[in-house]
Amino acid sequence: QVQLVESGGGLVQAGGSLTLSCAASTGTFSNYIMGWFRQAPGKGREFLAGITTNGRGTTYAESVKGRFTISRDGANNMVYLQMNSLKPEDMAVYYCAAGQGGGVYSVYRNRNQYNYWGQGTQVTVSS
Repeated sequence: QVQLVESGGGLVQAGGSLTLSCAASTGTFSNYIMGWFRQAPGKGREFLAGITTNGRGTTYAESVKGRFTISRDGANNMVYLQMNSLKPEDMAVYYCAAGQGGGVYSVYRNRNQYNYWGQGTQVTVSS
């Protein structure tokens, strides 16, 4: 069982930056592929970024590639999403997710591949 708690959401102006954090409560954090998703009102949950268990591999959605960066800190069971050049269309509830299985080079892009989810944190971008 993994408990995930996101933090760092808030209000930011367009063009600004924000860093989201996700704290994972598990003794086996290094076994989990981690990802970030978001969901805007009236829309489905959208994949943003994923990172391998060892942190050496990442993948991004085209909509955020070059603007967002995912990273993880194995010593502190943390995952981060650095968001730059934010746009009004980035406004959504952002979720951290953990997925089991896969190999050391695996990273997931499908929400169905993730087993555990946080409660979400709201990001609001003003134009």
